[in-house]
Amino acid sequence: MLVYLSEWLSLIIRWFHVIAGVAWIGASFYFVWLDNNLREPPAWKKQKGIKGDLWAIHGGGFYEVAKYEVGPEQMPSDLHWFKWEAYSTLLSGLALLAVVYYMGNPGYLIDPSKLALSGAGAVAIGVGTLVAVVALYEALIRSPLARNGMAFGVVLYLILVAVAFGLYQVFAGRGAYIHVGAVIGTIMVGNVFLGIVPAQRALVNAVARGEKPGAEVVMLAQRAMLRSRHNNYLTLPVLFIMISNHYPMFYANAYGWAVLAAIGAITAYARHFFNLRNQGQFKPSILVVSALATVALIWAMAPSAPARIDSHAAEEGAAVTRVADADISQLLATHCQACHAVKPTSPAFQAPPAGIVLDSLEHLKQHRDKVYQAAVVTEYMPLGNMTGITPEERDLLGKWLRENP
Repeated sequence: MLVYLSEWLSLIIRWFHVIAGVAWIGASFYFVWLDNNLREPPAWKKQKGIKGDLWAIHGGGFYEVAKYEVGPEQMPSDLHWFKWEAYSTLLSGLALLAVVYYMGNPGYLIDPSKLALSGAGAVAIGVGTLVAVVALYEALIRSPLARNGMAFGVVLYLILVAVAFGLYQVFAGRGAYIHVGAVIGTIMVGNVFLGIVPAQRALVNAVARGEKPGAEVVMLAQRAMLRSRHNNYLTLPVLFIMISNHYPMFYANAYGWAVLAAIGAITAYARHFFNLRNQGQFKPSILVVSALATVALIWAMAPSAPARIDSHAAEEGAAVTRVADADISQLLATHCQACHAVKPTSPAFQAPPAGIVLDSLEHLKQHRDKVYQAAVVTEYMPLGNMTGITPEERDLLGKWLRENP
C-alpha cells in the first residue's frame, strides 16, 4: 500500500510540475515573441509614453498590446506579476526530486559501480551541487563578465558541462541527468526571484511615486533583461532533461554527460534561430547546422545490434558451446524477475517497468533487442545493479541472445 500511495504522490507532483512548467515557459516564450514583434506606435501613442504596440487576433477576438517606455501615467490598480509560475515550477520540481530520487528507488540515483554512496551522502552531493552552482552563477552575473554576453554564455556552458561530467562520475546516469536539470531550473528561477522581479518592483515603485527611474533602476532592468535572455536559451535543454528519464539510451550511455552537453548546445543554438527570426533576421543556416549536428549525434550514439549466430553453423562447429537455457532462466530469476514480472515482488514497482515482462525465455526473446541494449551494451539494467550481476553473467546473457534470434 505504501508503494501504491507513493506512486500516486509522484504522479500528482509530476503532473503539477508539468502544468506549472508549461505555464511558465509558455509565458516566457510569449513575452520574448511579443518584445521582438512590437512595432513603432503612432505619434499620439508616443505622447502617452508608449514605446511599441502590437495587434493580434486569437480566440475569436482582436487584441491590442502596448508596451510603455517607462510606465503609465497612473499605476493600474490590478497589475499581474508573472512570477508564481516560475516559483511553482521550482517547488514542485524539488518535491519531485525528493520523492522520486531521494526517497524513492535508490537505483535511480546511486550506482555502486561508480561510487558506493549512502542515501544521505547522495542527497548531500545533490543538494550541495545545486547550491554551489547557483551561488557561482549569481557571482558571475553580478561580475564584469556579464557585460560580455558571448563570453558569459561560453563560461556558463562550460560550468554546466563540468557539472554533468562530475555528477556522472558519482551518480547513476538518470540521477546525474535530473540533477543537471535541477541546477539549470534553479538558476532560471533564481533569475526570476533574485533579478527580474526585484527590477520590476523597483520600476513599479518609481512609477508609483511619480519619479523617473534613476540609474540604479535602469541598471537593474538591464541585468534583468540579461537574466531573461539566459532563461530563454536554457529552456530547451531543461525541457529535454525533464523527459530524458523515459530514454535510457541517453543517460545510460557510457558518455552520457557528453551526450547531454551536445544536446544542450544543439538545442540552445536552435533556439537562437527563433530569437533572431522574431527580430526580423532569417538565418535558416542555424537550423541546418542544428539538424546536421543532431544527425551526427544519432550516428555517434547508434547501438550495435546483437549479431545473430547461425544455429546450424554453431551445431557444426565442434569448438562452439551453446549457452544452456537453464542458465539464462536462472539469471532472469536472480536479476530480472523481481521487477519485470506480471506482479513484481520488488517494493519499488507496482507493475513491470516499461511493460516488459521477463518471466520466461519466450518473453526474453520478445524483448530481445531492448534487453541486449539495456543489460549488455549500456549495462543500465538491473537498475543500479542492485542485484549484483557480474560482467560474466552479462556476457552469458549477450551470447544467449545472439544465439536465439
